[in-house]
Amino acid sequence: MSRLPAEGGPTGADWVATVDRLARECLDAWDLEVTGAPMTGWTAVVHPVVRRDGTGGPLVLKVGWPHVESAQEHLALRAWDGRGAVRLVAADPSRGALLLEQLDAARDLEGVDIDEACAVVGGLYRELHVPAPPTIRTLTAYLDPYLTQLRQRTDLPRRVITRVTGLARDLLAEPGPRVLLHTDLHFENVLAAERAPWLAIDPKPLAGPAAYELHPLLRNRIEEMGTGSSLRWSVRRRLEVTCEAAGLDEELGRLWCMVRCGVEILWAAVDGDDAELSKNLTLLKALED
Repeated sequence: MSRLPAEGGPTGADWVATVDRLARECLDAWDLEVTGAPMTGWTAVVHPVVRRDGTGGPLVLKVGWPHVESAQEHLALRAWDGRGAVRLVAADPSRGALLLEQLDAARDLEGVDIDEACAVVGGLYRELHVPAPPTIRTLTAYLDPYLTQLRQRTDLPRRVITRVTGLARDLLAEPGPRVLLHTDLHFENVLAAERAPWLAIDPKPLAGPAAYELHPLLRNRIEEMGTGSSLRWSVRRRLEVTCEAAGLDEELGRLWCMVRCGVEILWAAVDGDDAELSKNLTLLKALED
């Protein structure tokens, strides 16, 4: 966290220095008592809590680093209102704080059979893809800066740049409903719950076509897919199972995954991350006909 630059708020280092204070302020404001050790993700600290008056059952207080992708998380959770996702109890965007129902953090889809895990995610898509609220940032607005940067790169294969940016242009121009997208629904962002078998957490919401969602299911647990023809078969199998469960167009999902591979390739090039660069170039090749 301490290495992250500011994205419209504090730097990662400044946030780390204040996160304990922010949590204490939220505990007081919402009259909460901590019931266990904190948990951490990539950009947040999560405390198990209960209300001091004993009402409402077990909850969690999530205090996150304010950045672009998390800025509208509370709006998405409010729109879903617990359908397919963790239920939002209260939000304090100025502190980057969310009060949420408590799920089973020890049980996610990481160790579940891959076909079953993809089918679970596909079923969640059916619940999550509601009409997008007008305040949610659009996919076009999100992608445009990255596509511009991609066109300007001289250190990446020109055929990759041409293919990805051309696909994005064509797909963004297609008519169709714009739904509320989670955009990061990988296997660790689905937790077991009491009121439903599985619920989604940690959205990075956008408004766009439903088929944009699928790439996280390919970039995670990738080591299970093998190499060469095995990788290509496994990629197509994950798309097939998920799209069937979600009612999505598999071909559109494949093409959007190629666009998202291109964005990941850009990020890897900017960061100098050769492993991520190689992974997404390999995925892109497996997704090609």
